[in-house]
Amino acid sequence: MAKRVFYSFHYTQDAWRAAQVRSMGIVESDRPATDNEWESVKKGGDQAISKWIDGQLFGKSCAIVLIGEYTAGRKWINYEIKEAWNAGKGLVGVYINKLKDASGKQSRAGSNPFASFTFGSARQQLSSVVKTYDPPYLGSTDVYSYINRNLEDWIDEAIEIRKRY
Repeated sequence: MAKRVFYSFHYTQDAWRAAQVRSMGIVESDRPATDNEWESVKKGGDQAISKWIDGQLFGKSCAIVLIGEYTAGRKWINYEIKEAWNAGKGLVGVYINKLKDASGKQSRAGSNPFASFTFGSARQQLSSVVKTYDPPYLGSTDVYSYINRNLEDWIDEAIEIRKRY
């Protein structure tokens, strides 16, 4: 049975790269919003955006943060991370900066988006628990293949890790 996941990513910078991962067909994911749908949600303000995200996260077992150059620290990505963790969902990060975008360009690796979060009474850093994966290849095709081969295992591991915390 396919795992149901939520993908979190910087839409403007990484939608093309994220689409490559989403189209691998490994997992059942949320349906991506079209540009028009997203613009309509944004017009409703912060409350409408958070409600839309909450609806997208509902029923998912894991949130996959697709990490590009500018992912860390973004308001809505932070919200998605926080909500996924607080709802007991697995969390995993996958660096996608070496996948080519629509112009055939790669980008630089961004910071770990989990580094600014803490949890528990000891205020443990979330980045010490949530794993991130940076494909060890330079070519976009090799990076794609690496993600494709490993994503399902990374999701399973993230779900198991979350059960322990």
